[in-house]
Amino acid sequence: MENKELVKKLKKGNKKAFKDIYSSYYSKLIQTAKRFEFKFLTPEDFVQETFLKIYNNREQLKEDVLFDKQLFVICKNIILNHLRRENKVIPINASILKSDLQEEDDFYEDFEYKKKQLEDLLLQLPEQQRKIFILHKLKNYSYQEIAEITQLSPKTIANHIYLANKFLQKKIANA
Repeated sequence: MENKELVKKLKKGNKKAFKDIYSSYYSKLIQTAKRFEFKFLTPEDFVQETFLKIYNNREQLKEDVLFDKQLFVICKNIILNHLRRENKVIPINASILKSDLQEEDDFYEDFEYKKKQLEDLLLQLPEQQRKIFILHKLKNYSYQEIAEITQLSPKTIANHIYLANKFLQKKIANA
C-alpha cells in the first residue's frame, strides 16, 4: 500500500490499515527497541505504546512524510523519554534494604531521626522558601499550582526551590 494512501486510511480510523501496519512493523520496532537497555520495561512494552500512540494520534500523521519514518521517530522518542525518567530513579541497595527489614525497630528509629533532622533543617529556611519547598517536594504540587497559591511567578518558585535544595544539600553534606 502506498504511503499516502496508508496514512489517509489510518487517519480515517481504518482498522484493517492499522492491523496491516501492526503486522508489518511490529518485529522491526522490536529490533529497534532491543538496542536499548531497560531496567523496568521490555522492548515489547515500548512497541505497544508506540502503536497505541499512533492510533490515538492518527489525525496528526503527515501524508507527505514516509510513514515508517514517523513510526520509528515516535518509538525512539518514547524510548528516550522513558530512559531519561529511568535515570532519575535512585537504585536501592538490596543488602541495606534487607538489613533494615530484619531490624525493623532500627529502621523506624532511623526514619524518625532523619525525619526530625529534615524538619529541623526546613525550619532554618526562610518562611516563603520553606512553604514552597514543602508544597513542591513533599506535597507534589506543580510550579503552576504553587504560583496560584502564592501569587508568585513560576520562575520565582523555581528559584526558591533551587535555593532550598542547595541549602539542604550543603547542610546534609556537612553533617
